[in-house]
Amino acid sequence: RHVADFQLSIASVIENSSSDCLAQDLHLQAQQLAERLKCDSIVTEISTGPGTVNFTINRELLAKTVLQQVWKDGSEYGVKSELFSTVPRQKAVIEFSSPNIAKKFHIGHLRSTIVGNFIANLKVALGHEVVRINYLGDWGMQFGLLGVGFQSFGNKEKLKSSPLQHLFEVYVQINKAAEDENTKKLAKDFFRKLEEHDEQTLSIWKQFRDLSIEEYIRIYKRLGVHFDEYSGESFYQQKAQEVLKMLEDKGLLQKTIKGTGIVDLSEKKDLSTVSTVMRSDGTSLYITRQFLIISFRDLAAAIDRMNKHSWDTMIYVTDKSQSNHFQHLFQILKLMGYDWAERCQHVSFGLVQGMKTRRGEVIFLEDVLNEVRSRMLQNMTSTKTTKEIQDPVETAEKVGLAALIIQDFRGLLSSDYQFSWDRALQSRGDTGVFLQYTHARLHSLEQMHGNAELTDVNVACLLEPDAISVLQHLLRYDEVLYRSSQDLQPKHIVSYLLTLSHLAAVAHKTLPVKGSAPDVAQARLCLFHAARSVLANGMKLLGITPVTQM
Repeated sequence: RHVADFQLSIASVIENSSSDCLAQDLHLQAQQLAERLKCDSIVTEISTGPGTVNFTINRELLAKTVLQQVWKDGSEYGVKSELFSTVPRQKAVIEFSSPNIAKKFHIGHLRSTIVGNFIANLKVALGHEVVRINYLGDWGMQFGLLGVGFQSFGNKEKLKSSPLQHLFEVYVQINKAAEDENTKKLAKDFFRKLEEHDEQTLSIWKQFRDLSIEEYIRIYKRLGVHFDEYSGESFYQQKAQEVLKMLEDKGLLQKTIKGTGIVDLSEKKDLSTVSTVMRSDGTSLYITRQFLIISFRDLAAAIDRMNKHSWDTMIYVTDKSQSNHFQHLFQILKLMGYDWAERCQHVSFGLVQGMKTRRGEVIFLEDVLNEVRSRMLQNMTSTKTTKEIQDPVETAEKVGLAALIIQDFRGLLSSDYQFSWDRALQSRGDTGVFLQYTHARLHSLEQMHGNAELTDVNVACLLEPDAISVLQHLLRYDEVLYRSSQDLQPKHIVSYLLTLSHLAAVAHKTLPVKGSAPDVAQARLCLFHAARSVLANGMKLLGITPVTQM
C-alpha cells in the first residue's frame, strides 16, 4: 500500500482536545471529517489512520510540479520556498576556527571550522550577508616564551619552509626550560618589548603571524573554507584600554582585596556571580576562556565589529567548555549599555574522542586530512572500478573530507562523539562516502544516457512506488532547510540527504534507464537528475564538494 503525501492530526484541530481524549474518539472524528471532504483535481484520495486524515496528491501532478521546480530553481531549489518569504534578509558576523598562531593547527579546531563554515554557507544560501571572521590567538605571554625560544633554537630556513612545524618544535624545546627563573625573566622582557612596540621584537612576532596565516590558508583550502577577515587579539591592545576606561566610568569595575578587577553580574548586586576581567598587576587578562575570565579584548572586538559591520546577528562557534565565558561576555556588554548583546549567539559543540592515526594519538589537523586521504585512496584502489578516475588523489581528498564531515554532523552538535575510521569510511550505510558514491553514480548515469530534457517528459511514466518515494522526499527539502536555519543544526540536512541517497539507490536498481522505452527512459533520467541536483545542493551547504567519479 502506498504512503500518503500529507497527514492531518485530528488532535491538532479540535478545540478542547486533551490527553484523555480517547484514541477511538479521535479515530471516529477523523472518519467523520474524512467523509465530509471531497477529492478534486489535486487530491485524488482521502483516507484515515489512527487519529489522522491522510491525503494523496494526484501522482502526475506531484511528479510534474516537483521536477519543474527543481529544474527551474536549480541551486536555489528549496531556498525559494514560501517558508522563507517572511524571513528578513540580515547581516551576520560569524567567528569560527580561531586557532592559536605559531602552533600547528590542532584537531580541536576542526569542529569549529566545519561547523562555522556550514552556518555561513546556509546563511549565504538563504540570501543573508555574511562576514566570516577568524579571530586568531596571536598575543600573550606565550609569545614571550616563543620569542626567546626562537632566539635560542630557531632556524630561519626551517621557519620559511614549514613554519608551524618548526615553531611547534621550538615551543616544545623552550617549554622544558619554562620553569627556569632566567627563561621566565627573558620571556617577560620579550613580551614587554612587544607591548611597547619595539621594532625588532615586533618584526619577529609579525613573521610568526604572517607565516602561520599563510600555512593556515593552505590548510583551509584543503577544507574548502575561506575567511573574509583574519583578526586577532593583537588588534585590540589600544581598544582594550578604552573598554577598561568605559567599565570604570560606568562604575562597573570593582576591585577585590587582592586587587583583581571584577564585574558584578548578579541580579541582586551581591557579588554572587562575578566575572574577573583584570589581574591584580593591572594587566588585561589574556583569554583563558575556560576560567570565566573575560578579556577586555573580547569586549573590544565585539564593539569594534558592531561599529565596523553594523551586523544584525553575531555568532561565535566554539566548544561547549566556553559557554559560561560567552554568557558573561554578553552580560557585560549589556551592562555597558549595548542592547545588541542580545543578538549575539554562542553555537557550542561537544568534543571528538579517539581520533588516532596509524602512528598513534593525533593532534594535528593536517595529519588527519592526510590519513583520511590515504585510507580512502587505499579503499578506492582495492575496488575494481577505480582505474579510470582522472585524479584519484583529489577524489580521495574530497570523499575523505565528506566522511569526516558527515560523521561529525550526524548527531546534535552539543554531543561528544567517539570517532571511528571504520565507521566513517564505509561505502554502504549512513556515511559521507555513501553520499559521494550515490552522487557519482547518478552523474555517470546522466553521462551515459545524455542529459535529460524536461520539456518532453511524460510524467505518467513515473508512477511506480519507488519513483513516488523519491518525489515525495524531494518535496520536503525546504522544510529541512527551514529547520536547520532555525536551530543551526546540520543534522536535519544530513539525515535528509542520507535518506535521499538510499531512496535513489533503490530507484536506480528497480527503475532502469537502459533498455526501457524512450519516454520511460527520459522520465527516469529526469527523476535521477532532480535527485542528484538536490543531493549536490545539500552536500555543498555542509561544506562537501560532490565528486563525479569514484
